[in-house]
Amino acid sequence: MGRIRVKICGITNIEDAKCAVSCGADALGFVFAESPREVLPTTVRDITRELPPMVQKIGVFVDMDTQTINDICEFCNLDWVQLHGSKAPKISKELKRPIIIGIRLKDSGSIADLDKYGECFLLVDSYHPQKMGGTGKVADWNLAAKVASVKPIILAGGLNPENVLEAISKVKPYAVDVSSGVETYPGKKDPDLIEKFLNKVKEF
Repeated sequence: MGRIRVKICGITNIEDAKCAVSCGADALGFVFAESPREVLPTTVRDITRELPPMVQKIGVFVDMDTQTINDICEFCNLDWVQLHGSKAPKISKELKRPIIIGIRLKDSGSIADLDKYGECFLLVDSYHPQKMGGTGKVADWNLAAKVASVKPIILAGGLNPENVLEAISKVKPYAVDVSSGVETYPGKKDPDLIEKFLNKVKEF
């Protein structure tokens, strides 16, 4: 395994974005879907204008139409599209940015047909019957490891400074994704937790 990349998701303000970058985050995620972390395109555009060029900017979308996604990506200067929901595999070819598709690990059936995702990057997350992510619930690391043995993945789902090293050791992901695990409350990051999380990943 090489260096583990880190994505801090659910960024809603420039202070949290700059903190994540200064601590060594490789990517920031911006949620354009119903969520406590939902953010307006105008806000994201203001944030991305102040970020270093090498930080990856990722828009998170749930069952939104392709034209709107493409327009938001262009407006906000985003580098990647992260898709969740039933439409994800179908619309990925119509988008103008590289694609990450989120899959929720309910059981072995969740990973039965990985070929349908093609060359898209996969983000594996915990399962919740109503929510697409950001629940704080730990994903099934055994199932996640099976996916990671087939193709590089981003591991999400309930990660925090206390469990991220164990998760990396068991799953061996390409990258890890954290949101609620480094928050004071939904939508507001905790600088100390961000720093602790990044330092733990660096230990690996």
